[in-house]
Amino acid sequence: MTPRGFPAFPPGRARRPRTWWGIAWNRAWEADALDAGPLRAGRRLAAAGHVGAITVSPGRLAAAVHDGDTEQAYATRVRVTALDADDWDRLTGEVAARAGHQAALLAGQLPRDLADVAGVRLLPGLGEVTPECDCPQWDHPCRHAAALCHQVSWLLDTDPALLLLIRGRDVHTLVPDVAAAPGGDVPPPAADTTGTGTAAAEAYTRAVPALPPGPGPVLDAPTLPLLPSGPDVDVEAVRSAVAVAAGRAAALLAGR
Repeated sequence: MTPRGFPAFPPGRARRPRTWWGIAWNRAWEADALDAGPLRAGRRLAAAGHVGAITVSPGRLAAAVHDGDTEQAYATRVRVTALDADDWDRLTGEVAARAGHQAALLAGQLPRDLADVAGVRLLPGLGEVTPECDCPQWDHPCRHAAALCHQVSWLLDTDPALLLLIRGRDVHTLVPDVAAAPGGDVPPPAADTTGTGTAAAEAYTRAVPALPPGPGPVLDAPTLPLLPSGPDVDVEAVRSAVAVAAGRAAALLAGR
């Protein structure tokens, strides 16, 4: 699988993830933290734009992170335990059995119940996130690894399929597996219709075809049904109203 690279985020205000999966990612890796101080410091580094381009590959995140001096950037990596083949087989089978999950993956969404299905957890648990950095700090994680993880939550906000890559596969690998699994039915991509059709300028210059002939005149007056009498029904008034309406309809049909 080809790693994916993302350009560095520019400096800006402190930012938190907006989606449930971005928030869940932060909670997952923060659960292993021994001290809240580096987490706050990492959030400040992330907001200040001190994280370089991010590379996401199966089970690994990497970026150069600095404290304000780009000449003194630290090689920061975060390793995440990848799901094994049995886990992916179970996940693929569950996704194949649910059309909604297939559609969500193809649309770039992550349903809540897909994050923990058939005993397979897409979000990492305790001990499954291992930060590494060549800075002199002893914190776990250090502020540089925390900054990297914070910015990954921003990436997940817009592309939750990255979580699949972090756990060992990308969505382009998973979707064909889903299509091949029992019950899987991923629709083929829509045909490319670029260049077909008629240009608007040409369509407006074409002659408008003649309309089909209208209906012929009504020769015979309609026969009105017999109306039953009743204590609160003026039968003659109803018959008169029906006759007037029928006459107007006949005139319209005759073009008068």
